[in-house]
Amino acid sequence: MKPALKLAPFILLGTLAYLGLAVLGWGGFAAFFAHPPLIALTIALFIMAGAALFSGGNLSPGEREDRSNRWVLAIFALIGLLSAWLPAYTDRTEFWTLDGEAVRWSGVVLFVAGGTLRLWPVFVLGHRFSGLVAIQPGHKLVTSGIYGTIRHPSYLGLLIGSLGWALAFRSGVGVLLTALTIPPLLARVRAEEALLLAQFGSDYAAYRARTWRLVPGLY
Repeated sequence: MKPALKLAPFILLGTLAYLGLAVLGWGGFAAFFAHPPLIALTIALFIMAGAALFSGGNLSPGEREDRSNRWVLAIFALIGLLSAWLPAYTDRTEFWTLDGEAVRWSGVVLFVAGGTLRLWPVFVLGHRFSGLVAIQPGHKLVTSGIYGTIRHPSYLGLLIGSLGWALAFRSGVGVLLTALTIPPLLARVRAEEALLLAQFGSDYAAYRARTWRLVPGLY
């Protein structure tokens, strides 16, 4: 599988910026990397960034896009910037923190699990996975594998990974930022499902009837 060369600069620069904001929040490299869980978090972040280069995902509007949903991207970007810096800052200043190294390590585990769940569907869909709500050329409905149970596994992975990042810094504020991600994420889910229903009709309606949006047995 060829690397996503067009997205490579965005992925690499975005990863460096995200980590840089966290290091800045913690007060510098020495302070940040004095914690083994944060070293593990950094390694996981770069491994997932490297994997993303080969996932096949894109930012193409494809053949048909719901442009009215693009506002969600701005909200995600804002929450993302705050999530990169603020949890690290509150960790350093001991503001609304959850005590214990076990919290940090549980955060690392959740970050890895969420990142895996976030990327797995991108590899499954390849070029059909876009950062925009869009129908791609040759788009086909995938209803097997991980998509046989939940319709939006990558979004669930995003939430789990965000929670893991917050807990790695013992940050109550970070947990709140994860919660604030849910409303725009659900707006994106509704827009995506409306587009897929318009594209695939009864096939998607039947698929939707037998699966869950994000959490099996709950939603």
